[in-house]
Amino acid sequence: MSLNQVLSEIRSAAQQAGRAPDSARLVVVSKGRSLESIEEKILTGRVLPAPIMLAENRGQDLRDKVRQAEELGWQERFGPLEWHFIGPLQRNKIKYLEPVSLVHTLEEAWQAEAIAEAAHKWGHAPAVLLQLHNGEAQKHGVAPEHLKALYHAAVQTGLEVRGLMVMAPYGDLAAAQRVFAETARHAADLGLSELSMGMSDDFLQAIPEGATLLRIGRRLFL
Repeated sequence: MSLNQVLSEIRSAAQQAGRAPDSARLVVVSKGRSLESIEEKILTGRVLPAPIMLAENRGQDLRDKVRQAEELGWQERFGPLEWHFIGPLQRNKIKYLEPVSLVHTLEEAWQAEAIAEAAHKWGHAPAVLLQLHNGEAQKHGVAPEHLKALYHAAVQTGLEVRGLMVMAPYGDLAAAQRVFAETARHAADLGLSELSMGMSDDFLQAIPEGATLLRIGRRLFL
């Protein structure tokens, strides 16, 4: 699908849910995509509101793409960009997060401490989302019963905790909608408003449950 088609689906779903059409924003999952493909599919003839949000899941790829985008003058040519990180956080990869505006995948207290420590050297800190576990054994995320403790630990480091992120079970839209609704309830309990949930196959289920950031990649590039 084209970018315009995806944006139209997002706005329509938001309006059908009784929400403002721009209340669910697109995060372009650019992982695994070349800069040429990102320019062609997303940036040329830009229709996304600023800032355009691009998400990577590997530290070295993030580092390399940010450098190459700077060399190509993307900010000057296409307007404000934000880089987001959506991969698992490893201690030796924290150093690559310097250009990131938002980390979606905080799941342990040590990660918040490591990001805050690195941020002192950078002179700025990314905001963070806490990744909630979706119930599948192989998936990342903090268990719901430990969410409040992680929230307080992250806040104590000085990081800005904006909300929650979740990955829904794949291939079961009814289960996905339940996970999204539960995540929204947990966010409300903590007084958090940002909800990163919904991907290429299930973003239409996430929007009625309050998703504010939709992480979509494959549907935009195929």
